[in-house]
Amino acid sequence: MAENKQTDANKRWQEKNREHTRYLRNRSTARSFIKKQATHDDIAELEALIADRKKLISG
Repeated sequence: MAENKQTDANKRWQEKNREHTRYLRNRSTARSFIKKQATHDDIAELEALIADRKKLISG
């Protein structure tokens, strides 16, 4: 069974934009973990990591 044109276009886009695709996948995974599985300790650790990252990218 042939895939539809949109599926083919999506695959081509993903192949041309591998880094952005990886970014989107990782972001989705992180959000899902925080929303569905993170414990209080996990969230506290993530907050510290986020604060460090903000300092790093702010300059």
